[in-house]
Amino acid sequence: MLEIRGIHKSYEAQSLLQGISFLVGTGETICLLGPSGSGKSTLLRIIAGLEPPAAGQILWDGNDLASTPPHLRDFGLVFQDYALFPHLDAFDNVAFGLKMKNWKSDEIKTRLAEVLELVNLRGFEHRKVTDLSGGEQQRVALARALAPRPRLLMFDEPLGALDRALREDLLNELRGILHQTQIPAIYVTHDQDEAFTIADRVLLLHDGQIVREGTPADVWSEPNSVWVAQFLGLGNIIEGKIINGKKVETKVGNFSMTCRHKHQVGEKVHLLVRPLEAPNEANQIRGRVVDVVFQQDRFKVALDNNLYFYLKDEPKMRQIFEIKVKLECLR
Repeated sequence: MLEIRGIHKSYEAQSLLQGISFLVGTGETICLLGPSGSGKSTLLRIIAGLEPPAAGQILWDGNDLASTPPHLRDFGLVFQDYALFPHLDAFDNVAFGLKMKNWKSDEIKTRLAEVLELVNLRGFEHRKVTDLSGGEQQRVALARALAPRPRLLMFDEPLGALDRALREDLLNELRGILHQTQIPAIYVTHDQDEAFTIADRVLLLHDGQIVREGTPADVWSEPNSVWVAQFLGLGNIIEGKIINGKKVETKVGNFSMTCRHKHQVGEKVHLLVRPLEAPNEANQIRGRVVDVVFQQDRFKVALDNNLYFYLKDEPKMRQIFEIKVKLECLR
């Protein structure tokens, strides 16, 4: 088991990571999700041993890895730019790490047949990597990381250079491979769709800290903070004022809300407004349709009260629109 304990890191007197701690269990895929500059890749490099932390520990099964160099940590790395050797074919790229570990020739051939089959590259052994597509090159990089049977896999924005359709295909294949091999993994991305597709557990990084942690379903249903809700684009966030109990006054009306915090009457709060799923709540918002934008399988509908909602059916412009909603109190 990998344990990250109290990692700190600064650059040019600016704090980048502030006491990052989490565990990665056997066969678990963790996703570090956050915007560019949030410290995700730096944290990955610290775990890999490519740079030291200012404070904190990286432990494997309770053993501190501070004195263990990167090549002895037995961690596999996959990068966005593939990092392949252009003068070598697919076979020699995948075999490189095994040769450095002094594997025997017949052992290398057997292992490469296994991993190339796993990543759907059987028959590509002697193709130049420069002749391969971006998706095929990333498969070679994945096969190279898998070949030595690492105890942990780490992915740093591995699909960022690929087009959307290919990215989705590879992501689903990678998810299947991780489940099949049961190798624990840390996956770094700024793309929430990637994170929610591949992760068993998502960790959102903001201002050098983990601000939300949980399963994709838990994070989506309960963002808990304004920043998380905004980053994930979960819906409208409006200000409100506590009237009493679970009642709140807003610019678009007075409503009941879902809240696990204690508030004083008159206290200002932030509320996430989302379409109602449970039929037993009565909150309703009314407005005139001012814009409709088609987005793949749904329509983004903007109202004259500066709120928007996603709908399956297209409404008419200027019509009066009503929708039942739930309001969740955020920190």
